[in-house]
Amino acid sequence: MKSDFNILADAADDDGLDNHRNAPRPDPACLYGLVGDVARAGGDTTEANPYAIAANFIAFMGCAVGRGPYMPIGNTWHHARMFMLHIGRSGRGRKGDAVALIGRIERALKALSQDATPHVHRGGLSSREGLVFLIHDGYIEGKTEVEPILDKRLLVIESEFANILHQGKREGNTLSAALRDCWDGVSMKPATKSSRLWATDPHIAMVGAVTPSELRSLMASRELTNGFANRFLMFWAERTKMLAFPRATRQEDVDALAARVLAVLQFCQAERWADKDKMRVELSPDARKRYEVLYHSELNDNSAGERITALIERRAPMLLRLAMLFALCDLTTTVEVHHINAALAWVRYSVDSIKFVFGSAADEVEVAETNDTAQKIVDFLTARQRVTRKQITVDCFGGHVNKTRIDAALEELLTCNPPHITVHEDRSGPGRPTKFYELAANKANKANYANNQQPRGFAADVRLLEQSEVSEQSHPEPELVRQVRIVSDASKTPETRASLDSSLTSHSSQVVAESEDF
Repeated sequence: MKSDFNILADAADDDGLDNHRNAPRPDPACLYGLVGDVARAGGDTTEANPYAIAANFIAFMGCAVGRGPYMPIGNTWHHARMFMLHIGRSGRGRKGDAVALIGRIERALKALSQDATPHVHRGGLSSREGLVFLIHDGYIEGKTEVEPILDKRLLVIESEFANILHQGKREGNTLSAALRDCWDGVSMKPATKSSRLWATDPHIAMVGAVTPSELRSLMASRELTNGFANRFLMFWAERTKMLAFPRATRQEDVDALAARVLAVLQFCQAERWADKDKMRVELSPDARKRYEVLYHSELNDNSAGERITALIERRAPMLLRLAMLFALCDLTTTVEVHHINAALAWVRYSVDSIKFVFGSAADEVEVAETNDTAQKIVDFLTARQRVTRKQITVDCFGGHVNKTRIDAALEELLTCNPPHITVHEDRSGPGRPTKFYELAANKANKANYANNQQPRGFAADVRLLEQSEVSEQSHPEPELVRQVRIVSDASKTPETRASLDSSLTSHSSQVVAESEDF
């Protein structure tokens, strides 16, 4: 097993490829509002990473507000619960310090209101039945009737996330499936006939901590593909400074933060556990327009390769859940553009962290080369309309691009959603049929690839928004999915963010259909 020191980078290849990369650098926009104030209160005087403190607090608040606030997307009612996974090397991640302040706020909140505070479980999880037991609907033990736990809000703090990964490897263990159900918020029914435990409408959030070596070595391929891993917002965070004598956050500051948390929970009527889906949260017209542009671009961008894409498939619902929570912490049920931007900063931070932990510089180079090859094929088909594979190899690339890269590019273009190209067989002549490639019959494809390889960042988002409006005027079919390939990063300066906010204010509103699903 590789150590934490070399797990993040592979050895240079024979061509001398430099595989060193910077660690993920979160945007300060992550530290928005109450979340940011809590992060700074803990990070100013300790070695804990403020972004890790913020992530733990997000999980706590997403749990505490309960199932009252909801955002309907199609036939799915989304709530604010989140699964956060803190990745950092042993000793350097300061993972325990990052959750310590949340514990102090929880205790101060409990002193103000017992009903407002959710249940917190700080032990290890081993099975579905053990998880359900923490919020069960009641059961019979011999002749004794055990009363149900009515408050289904539960925050699970798993300081050794490797334990959950170990449990998932045990034959017949269903903990992984149970956690998937928890993220979805569906009722957890008995996994076996002998089980007597149920949990109706659970509202479970989770905070996990793991080292990169544990995560990569223990997470089996099925966790990468069955939707377990991509339900966690993974983020890389280690200490940002060294303090021989860190100081505790002042109690008066903790009490003040707890009072602000209570105000949010009272706004959400969190004490009314039995009343579910009673507070509808919606996006403002400008926020809808902002989200639509993101949905048709980086929230569904698959250019990072199959493995990374599988881990970030739930970017869209995660963004909406985060934006909803940021709005609730502002004591409003209307999600505005600045809430979307704060949530987007977290999504981007997570995507960068996943690429850093699970990918390599060599992988990124290969993906970029495949995307560049695919772009050239699309440009070639735009000019030629209908071509054979030989024409692609000889006329488009002059025979200088190897078969493997062209195959990978064609596969990407054929399997993306919707497909950008199609392949047809001509059997009219003698011998083996001839295959022809052409652009898919989709009016949006040309506009899609005109946006290809646009820089990412707040300034770039403005350009994407303007291009989207032009496309809407030319092609009035809003149901067509417009994917945009994004393979490079742009700097995110305060000036570009200010430019974005002022630009969005002037745009006319555009409503995203609620029937659109993830």
